[in-house]
Amino acid sequence: MSGHSKWAQIKRQKGVADARRGQVFTKLTREIMLAVRTGGPNPDSNYQLRLALQKAKDGNMPSENVERAIKRAVGGGEDSNLAEFMLEGYGSNGVAILIEALSDNRNRTVQEVRSLLTRHGGSLGEAGCVSWLFDTRGVITVDASHGEADDVALRAIDAGAEDVRSDADYVEVHTEPARMEDVREAIEQEFTVTSAEISRIPRTTVPLDDAKSSQIMAFLEQLDQLDDVQRVYSNADFAESVLRGMEQA
Repeated sequence: MSGHSKWAQIKRQKGVADARRGQVFTKLTREIMLAVRTGGPNPDSNYQLRLALQKAKDGNMPSENVERAIKRAVGGGEDSNLAEFMLEGYGSNGVAILIEALSDNRNRTVQEVRSLLTRHGGSLGEAGCVSWLFDTRGVITVDASHGEADDVALRAIDAGAEDVRSDADYVEVHTEPARMEDVREAIEQEFTVTSAEISRIPRTTVPLDDAKSSQIMAFLEQLDQLDDVQRVYSNADFAESVLRGMEQA
């Protein structure tokens, strides 16, 4: 499995037990609220809300928090000006950066992101400058710690997966976005799904040595901590030695 995919998986695993759980729940709350305001409070007819609710469940978000978010969205008022938008740019070493933001003040968010990029030797670009380097895919992570990686892969392919990437303890399944729910349900009949989300997968990656891997990881972490940033994607291919250290931290 590439250093990029492995980094994304480690990041997901650590996110569940993140010390900044309050920040994680805040971002999940805002995502649920936007989904409700976009397509209504009924998950049966609101695909975006179904995904947001499943992500909240995967992140162990308490049900009362979820219910509160839905009620707030239906009632309007606070956070009613939230808007979703994408920012694009480059980090150091020519690494492409794609940022999904959710904010009630676009100018503030752009300024914060641009400032952080500049401080780390990067730059904010125009719309479309790097998004063409990424494909939108459903990404399902399956626990394979008991040695079932081959069985998981076969099950995923039979269910309609586009690609399967294996590591020692998990399998990462890629699907068309519209098929992610169906593929997840098929896999869950036999195996444990640890996460499922719509993600951006780079078509090509930029290999980094140990020092550059550490620098870019620290920078992406700071971007991810910005309140208005929901997700951060890059095409960095991190060094295996740095990834092993991240797993053990």
